[in-house]
Amino acid sequence: MRRPFFLPILLSLTLFCAPDALPLRAAESPNADARRRFEDAKFGLFLHWGVYALLGKGEWVMERDKLPVAEYEKLPPRFNPAEFDAEALVKAAKAAGARYVTFTAKHHDGFCMFDSRLTRYDVMDATPYARDPLKALADACRKHELTLFVYYSLLDWHHPDYDPRGETGRALGREGKGNWKQYIAYCQGQLRELCTQYGPIGGVWLDGTWDRPDADWDLEATYRLIHTLQPGGLVGNNHHRRPLPGEDFQVFEQDFPGENKAGYRNAAVEPGLPLETCLTMNGSWGYNTADKRWKTREQLIRSLVAAAGRGANLLLNVGLRPDGALGPEPIERLQAVGEWLQTHGESVYGTRRGPVPPQPWGVSTARAADGMPVAFLHVLDPGAPVQVPQSLVAFTPRLFGRTEPLSVDQSKRRLVIDLPEKDRSGIDTVIVLGPKVLPR
Repeated sequence: MRRPFFLPILLSLTLFCAPDALPLRAAESPNADARRRFEDAKFGLFLHWGVYALLGKGEWVMERDKLPVAEYEKLPPRFNPAEFDAEALVKAAKAAGARYVTFTAKHHDGFCMFDSRLTRYDVMDATPYARDPLKALADACRKHELTLFVYYSLLDWHHPDYDPRGETGRALGREGKGNWKQYIAYCQGQLRELCTQYGPIGGVWLDGTWDRPDADWDLEATYRLIHTLQPGGLVGNNHHRRPLPGEDFQVFEQDFPGENKAGYRNAAVEPGLPLETCLTMNGSWGYNTADKRWKTREQLIRSLVAAAGRGANLLLNVGLRPDGALGPEPIERLQAVGEWLQTHGESVYGTRRGPVPPQPWGVSTARAADGMPVAFLHVLDPGAPVQVPQSLVAFTPRLFGRTEPLSVDQSKRRLVIDLPEKDRSGIDTVIVLGPKVLPR
């Protein structure tokens, strides 16, 4: 039988939250503290960057334009990002309210944006830039107390040992005479580098196994390697399948957990694991000059809240320009999100899914405040009536930042909170549900 949403006021926050949001696996895992910190963070900045930025067509340009390996290899000698400033990027992420940064160490094109001793096809050896941007980001994150995650694509359109080829990369001019075991050893060797050359990291964000879903990726050994070298590090894998043993959080691409509206074939939510939804700021992951579909500040703030209300972090992506800088559009939007979080961060950071599942009016989050459970109703549709379960009658609603209570209509099976038109925000009207003051 499903546990009711409301429980007595003196119970802990975890019992106040929706039952399937409880961190059951986190409590049993050896890196439970890291998982809880990850869930508390709620907001991260995803940085997609590679030599593909020179073409301004996104990170899939090699595959979509069918650029042969020999042609694509002409890009690294042209890559010299004079405006890349790791300190400025990390400061921008922190000012936006992000608690962690995820950086693409290697994408599907196989080019490594870090110093790897296992290949010369990397930013240190193949470009005139000849510096390690990942090291600069690691140092800046450490200085400004943000957590660094590294993205690593197991799919590789360039490496000769990625053979047999999968669903992509079939027309790029490779011979098709590779050795799969050698390729897996190469990936595991590079993951060893990523886990040992940059100090403590938040974890590794893997991608690309969907290209060959039935291949022997030796993920068990890969996860064990990461956890051994980074005991506090987390593993996530964007494979669009049910989470596998050794994975610490579940990834949802371009969609919210449980929605599956964007056509990315995300798996169903796995109870007990931390969740992360990754969304683009426009319509592209990598820098794309033709993509003008920038989400508004209102859309981005609502996306952050919508993710939190489903128990997930938001990993918001931006593609860096060829020169390594953020463009004006992402700068403006990150500033807007940061300004909103400066005021309303209490209703997002450190929360879990609240006592009310997603409704036409919005979502709820919950946390402990002074040892007592407090819920936040995020009203995202300013015109919708705010109805909540009758079981929440023991809690008093008030507008965020105010002390006077809102009136409630209890004449129906559901409580209807009276939210005056003048107090409704076009972005997110936050209502606090706190315990009623008990008589002395």
